[in-house]
Amino acid sequence: MPKMRVQPLGENVLIRMESKERKTASGLYLPENATGERGQQGTVVAIGSDKEIKVKKGDTVIFKRYGTSEELKIEGVEHVLLAAKDVLAIVSA
Repeated sequence: MPKMRVQPLGENVLIRMESKERKTASGLYLPENATGERGQQGTVVAIGSDKEIKVKKGDTVIFKRYGTSEELKIEGVEHVLLAAKDVLAIVSA
């Protein structure tokens, strides 16, 4: 089966979500989906054609938790499609 390809339009950005596990005080690891909260960090996998977009493919970014977005599952991996204005920062090493 060919790989699914999603190309955002306009000022939209497609971000692959990073899964984060939280460790409880007793040492148990809770996956993100057990807490009911969505993360705020991910990796840009595609950008729209708008020249005002400040991020590029491969950037690790922090975005608004409750911004207008669409959650997608592409080939079993969680992604979020959101407006570039909802990207708050680029994370550098």
